[in-house]
Amino acid sequence: MKKEYRIKKNHEFSRIFEKGTSYANRQFVVYVLHKPDQPHFRAGLTVSKKMGNAVTRNRIKRHLREVLRDIGDQLKGENDYIIIARKPVITMSYDEIKKSFKHVMGVAGVLNKPNKKH
Repeated sequence: MKKEYRIKKNHEFSRIFEKGTSYANRQFVVYVLHKPDQPHFRAGLTVSKKMGNAVTRNRIKRHLREVLRDIGDQLKGENDYIIIARKPVITMSYDEIKKSFKHVMGVAGVLNKPNKKH
């Protein structure tokens, strides 16, 4: 993910947690904060230490960053997102993670249009 697409600072996370709206399924919790003056989306990833060791957590984050690259053109650009992974993600393949992530983003209503290419 490009630098301008990332959320890293603690105060940014805190603001999104406080003012954003949360949506969830069994694998993910997503906080969405609408920012109309922003030209593109930004995303922050959270994977708890309860999920496993550093290798496991980093694998999950790599998969999530790749999913964001794949479906980034479908996401509404003027939002900040915080994606929190839940326990079931540990055993999921990349394709399962992508399907579940697209589902929760659909529930949040932030997908522009379905992409027909597979």
